Amino acid sequence: MANAGLQLLGFILGTIGWIGSIVTTALPQWKMYTYAGDNIVTAQSIYEGLWMSCVSQSTGQIQCKVFDSLLNLNSTLQATRALMIIGILLGLIAIFVSTMGMKCMKCLEDDEVQKMRMAVIGGVIFLIAGLAILVATAWYGNRIVQEFYDPMTPVNARYEFGQALFTGWAAAALSLLGGFLLCCCCPQKATSYPTPRPYPKPVPSSGKDYV
Repeated sequence: MANAGLQLLGFILGTIGWIGSIVTTALPQWKMYTYAGDNIVTAQSIYEGLWMSCVSQSTGQIQCKVFDSLLNLNSTLQATRALMIIGILLGLIAIFVSTMGMKCMKCLEDDEVQKMRMAVIGGVIFLIAGLAILVATAWYGNRIVQEFYDPMTPVNARYEFGQALFTGWAAAALSLLGGFLLCCCCPQKATSYPTPRPYPKPVPSSGKDYV
């Protein structure tokens, strides 16, 4: 019963992490313009994501421009896009695989060991998906830090962490934790003991031997 609870908890956490990775990929707030060094208060906020850059006015009006050319993007943005898409696809596969291995499902109920293995395989895929998301968000965040502290970067062209990065880190943590819990339900091998050798029964001695 404890294994079933761990399975369910791991599956729920992994699924939430997968949903979070989709939200992270779609959000445009990966990096936000910082006003450090400015002496004036502006009435707009500028932020960029993986697919577009947006300007939000204080009046509530938002204008976004989608990145037109794929080849014109820098290598960090392209790699981050690829890793996030890989993480989402792996998360989807992990959901299908681990669903077949859940104890509450009817799939493979005739083979308990194979059912547990499917849950563990789903957990491993969740771990890989979480690592892909973590690498993507950490790589993008590291690039923001490097550009922020680069003395060659103008003060009016510096950005800081956006909300999507924090969402991505939380999604990666949930995927990793969910995959770890699913992997904890690894089937235990039955311990085989050697067949005991029969000992010869003692022959009852007759009274004639003692004279």
